[in-house]
Amino acid sequence: ALIRVDFNVPLNENFEITDDTRMTAAVPTIKKIMKDGGSPIIMSHFGRPKDGPTDKYSMRHLVGHLSELLGVEVKLAPDCIGEEVQAMAKALKPGEVMMLENLRFHKGEEKGDEEFAKQLAANGDRWVNDAFGTAHSANASTAVIAKLFPNVKMFGSRIERDVESLQKAAKNTQDTP
Repeated sequence: ALIRVDFNVPLNENFEITDDTRMTAAVPTIKKIMKDGGSPIIMSHFGRPKDGPTDKYSMRHLVGHLSELLGVEVKLAPDCIGEEVQAMAKALKPGEVMMLENLRFHKGEEKGDEEFAKQLAANGDRWVNDAFGTAHSANASTAVIAKLFPNVKMFGSRIERDVESLQKAAKNTQDTP
């Protein structure tokens, strides 16, 4: 299952995560897929790299902490698309987790490029959006990829909680005289 998360977390000068709130918010969805016998494939943007791959914005700075949060070793793909990444995804056993490299290393992500979305979709057979903060964006990994999974797409628990909070806030506002 491809899971779009928001792991755009702050790092200090030593590349250490200073606030992992966004990562911990995605853990219930990832663990649910693992518990149900799936192999979660995590995809996220991280920072705003300008010209392709940049070590400063590599997911390698996050994969160790995600492994700790999940209690399993998370494999890091060398990219988010390509034959090698697809082979790694297909080789995952139930309960194994892989993180794709930063989506924004490819200009097609923010441009909402359909070909890029198709290449991302080739890594999984289900799509889960658990990135509330990017759900509104017309990025390849959000709006565009959703069209490629017409019958096997869903929201994760993070989005579910955020929607419930919004509904509660809207109801409380309506109840106020």
